[in-house]
Amino acid sequence: MESSVVTTPEFVTERKNVKDYVGVYAAGFAMGSADVVPGVSGGTVAFIVGIYEELIGSIRAIGRPVFWSAVIGMRWRDALRLINLLFLVTLGAGILSAILILAPGIEWMLINQPIIIWSFFFGLVVASITVVAPRVKIWSISRWVALALGAVGAYFLVGLVPVQTPETWWFLMLSGAIAICAMILPGISGSFILVLLGKYQFFINAVNQRDLVSIALAGIGALIGLVSFAQVLSWLFRRYHDLTVAALTGLMIGSLRKVWPWKETLQTMIDRHGVEAPLVERNIIPPLTVGNAFNFEILYALAAALLGVAVVLLVERIAMARNNH
Repeated sequence: MESSVVTTPEFVTERKNVKDYVGVYAAGFAMGSADVVPGVSGGTVAFIVGIYEELIGSIRAIGRPVFWSAVIGMRWRDALRLINLLFLVTLGAGILSAILILAPGIEWMLINQPIIIWSFFFGLVVASITVVAPRVKIWSISRWVALALGAVGAYFLVGLVPVQTPETWWFLMLSGAIAICAMILPGISGSFILVLLGKYQFFINAVNQRDLVSIALAGIGALIGLVSFAQVLSWLFRRYHDLTVAALTGLMIGSLRKVWPWKETLQTMIDRHGVEAPLVERNIIPPLTVGNAFNFEILYALAAALLGVAVVLLVERIAMARNNH
């Protein structure tokens, strides 16, 4: 009889057939496609497809007393309804599918065409900055300060993070916990956070090699981080929306240092596979000529960056059109 007390949460969209859940799976695939590359936020995609509020509400419910009260009381039907489980599982399946399908191509590009792929990422981040910044309704002094602090802090942070960070269990869990927050944070890419932590290529390789231990550790951290951060994010946006967005914009601006395509290696190290890898790098301006001929790599990189810009602006245009209806 107790289960009748619990009603379907107001944030849940009613779905009656398989077609409705195919749409949720497609939304998850789009989010996963966004999060597998540094620069595009899965949270932004969630906004576009109209599931953001439901996603935040479902995740928040996992950490709320009413859910755990139902679990402790073994009222399983109520517990599953409170966290909108079928929606979360379907969405998660779409996200996972996208990661498994796209990861091999990303890894190949990182190894064989690093300038082109990093140029594409650079364009994604630049365009994301122009999309996120206007969300600050009024640019007061405090918000400009927040932006500056975010930019300066990120600039120095990415300069300090080495390419080879620890691969211990606790750091893999920490990486998963921090990166997953981007899924519910419009404007910040989870893969981009992994770049800052020096773990992007590691996890791409782990997915391709089916390294289930590393993936599981990241997954445990991601679950903890997702549930915890949903509570914090909701509070921050409710109390300090513009200040939070300004700080996030600054973070993206400062982090451009990390995704600049052309770098000079100053110091190397031997990684866990016995392969020489860069440890200390600095950004450089590409040479205009190579062997007395124009360096066409610059044009290819520019085209890749413009493609990244176009992708983000197209996503934003779709979002605006959807909101106007």
